[in-house]
Amino acid sequence: MEHTEHQRIERLRAWVASELPAPLIDLQPASADASFRRYFRVTTAEGGIDRSFVVMDAPPSHEDCGPWLKIAHLFRAAGANTPQIFAENLTDGFILMSDLGSTTYLSALNGAALNDDTADRLYRDANASLIQIQLATQAGVLPPYDAALLRRELDLFPDWYVARHLGTTLNDAQRRLLESVFRALLDNNLAQPKVFVHRDWHSRNLMVTAANNPGVVDFQDAVYGPITYDLVSIYKDAYIAWDEDRLLDWVVRYWEAAKKAGLPVNADFGAFYRDFEWMGAQRHIKVLGIFARLCHRDGKDGYLKDMPLVMRYLRRACERYRELQPLLGLLDVLEGRAADVGYTF
Repeated sequence: MEHTEHQRIERLRAWVASELPAPLIDLQPASADASFRRYFRVTTAEGGIDRSFVVMDAPPSHEDCGPWLKIAHLFRAAGANTPQIFAENLTDGFILMSDLGSTTYLSALNGAALNDDTADRLYRDANASLIQIQLATQAGVLPPYDAALLRRELDLFPDWYVARHLGTTLNDAQRRLLESVFRALLDNNLAQPKVFVHRDWHSRNLMVTAANNPGVVDFQDAVYGPITYDLVSIYKDAYIAWDEDRLLDWVVRYWEAAKKAGLPVNADFGAFYRDFEWMGAQRHIKVLGIFARLCHRDGKDGYLKDMPLVMRYLRRACERYRELQPLLGLLDVLEGRAADVGYTF
């Protein structure tokens, strides 16, 4: 039986109070994400010292906490700074955990002066944490990022971005063109070495922390898949852009550190960077579909403002690689930049 909003909050408050090491002083909304999960910051006081925790509220009728808990423990054991779990109530969908603070990488980076070293320091830390997670990789532990899942993600683009957001119906030639590009991307993605993949490793899901930076959140969709995926997520981030020289420097630094750590990165950086770009094309196609779906299905139109940057990333990749250039022509047609003259193979 579903509880009313007020009943659920009171049930959450009572459970948290029973689990805290000291009396509950305050409970306030902390954040929400694109799913049904939401988070509250709770405050206690013991010996005159305030201490904060975070509690997750994930209604079991909509969210399964099991994967989140499994990956929190898995990544924390690898050395990543995921929240420490203090108590869990899977019947109600409540989890009490440590507080990683409220400063995301995005807010820190947006507030940094262009000439300071904040970005270099934060991205260096992110690379080190990502490598820790990847070094802990074991096959068969996380779901595979296989052809079926990668393809379902790609299909979000014609279904939600093209058909729903643009209101366009692809003709037979355009569908064949898109299919040929999708096959090329999948062939590349599936051939890459496989590691643990966070799957949303970007500036909104990394927290600035005083120790063991960064704090890592929103990892419940982690999979076993292409080694460049998380690198693309952070360096071709939908929410913040960097000039290409700086981006290239950070990717090179990751590649050098990963190679030294023994991760299965391509020994040739040019080949590795090509994989990075092609993985990026897959992700950007998917993200355009996801943002369109969040808007038109879920009423979350705040993501529309981030679409132009994602499209810019996709276009740049298509410009560089002959096999992806047909998609550039299709994008021109869809955006009204060129007449549809048809495509043949």
